Amino acid sequence: MKWCRFKADGSESIFGIVEGDRVIAVEGSPFTRYERTARVYPLVAVKLDIPTVPSTFFCVGVNYADHVRRMAEKRGKQPEFPTQPDIGYRANNALIAHEENIVKPKDAGAEFQYEGELVAVFGKKCRNVTKENALDYVLGWTIGNDVSERGWQASDRTLWRAKNCDTFKPMGPWIETEADLDTMQTTIRINGAVTESFKTNNMIFDAPTYISLVSRYCTIMPGDVMWMGTDGVPANMAMGDTVEIDISGVGVLRNRVVAET
Repeated sequence: MKWCRFKADGSESIFGIVEGDRVIAVEGSPFTRYERTARVYPLVAVKLDIPTVPSTFFCVGVNYADHVRRMAEKRGKQPEFPTQPDIGYRANNALIAHEENIVKPKDAGAEFQYEGELVAVFGKKCRNVTKENALDYVLGWTIGNDVSERGWQASDRTLWRAKNCDTFKPMGPWIETEADLDTMQTTIRINGAVTESFKTNNMIFDAPTYISLVSRYCTIMPGDVMWMGTDGVPANMAMGDTVEIDISGVGVLRNRVVAET
């Protein structure tokens, strides 16, 4: 099942179920109870919104071995692999939806880059769960682009602007509840040209490991999200570029880069 949040006929965002080329509006939400309605819209006629508004926005850091190796080689250093799963946070103000614009700030540098990531969306309250049961608390999966300004990332003491500026966190287009982690492939394209492709589940620490660990200390609520990290070496994005994060079995997240006015 594909869950989305959308706007139609000038309405506020509501939840819907995507079936083929149409969206069926529902009363309620995937995180509580819901009922299908008789309101059906062509998918091309609706405005997709971010699929969930999280109360807590978890974000995994370095989580792919090839990413560590290639980034170390780029910097002329020896690779240092994480010895334990660590988690960070992002800010909701940075979230934008599929087909909305990524706005590059006027003073941002040339190293303005994408990070294509799988995103877990939680469907149930999650506290102190085992690794074996962790995925039972995941409603489904969506896609994120962890946009990063590398100059700020290197110079600032925290990631407050390098990762959390307005529009720096595209997420969508919907939540896929039936995707298979082991068959997913992530492909990233700029203006249609492939810049990176990797096996999505080829993580140093897998999603159940992170979910179990975080839930020991932090309550994860329905609608919360956990971004699972990226592989490869991200390329720079320029004004006018269209960036697509394609994860097989989930969908394609597409956004254009524009200049701050």
